[in-house]
Amino acid sequence: MLKYLLILLALLLCLVACGQGRQELLELYGTDVTGAEITGAFTLTDHEGRQRQLEDFKGKVVAVFFGYTRCPDVCPTTMLSMANAMVLMGDKAQDVQVLFITVDPERDTQDILAQYVPSFYPGFIGLYGAAEQLKQAARNYKVVYAKQQTQDGSSYTVDHSAGVYVFDREGKIRAYLRHDETPEQLAHDITQFF
Repeated sequence: MLKYLLILLALLLCLVACGQGRQELLELYGTDVTGAEITGAFTLTDHEGRQRQLEDFKGKVVAVFFGYTRCPDVCPTTMLSMANAMVLMGDKAQDVQVLFITVDPERDTQDILAQYVPSFYPGFIGLYGAAEQLKQAARNYKVVYAKQQTQDGSSYTVDHSAGVYVFDREGKIRAYLRHDETPEQLAHDITQFF
């Protein structure tokens, strides 16, 4: 019997030792995606005409959302929730960068993005690029999007993945936040990475 107790004790000590290097589990409303195969890589132009990459924002927590300015529902709702989350974060908001990447390069020009994106919150940045640049960025984030013609054929909408990707200060993917999270939930989750 003593032999079995010693073996059990040895196994417990091994389990404790193995867990020493593991990261603490996060309590998120969204999904912890730490270690996922999402590089966050992109080379796009911001709404002020500067070429940007994710690395430009190291030292800040970065929240990335793919959408388009003519989106009738999810995009403006998510952007407004992100803006309200920034307000809730108070002074911590200066350490967060929200990036809006368009999935509608035909219509979302630099001027359109410059009017749309900062209207939600002054520090938000809109990003655009050539169709192939956007396709590559979307692949890197595992985002899908597709044009859908209206019934009369006069215009189109863009179906797209909807969610916010959060990168820590080192530029590592950490969380995926659903588009329907409240500002309070978004603020809570984003501040986990300060």
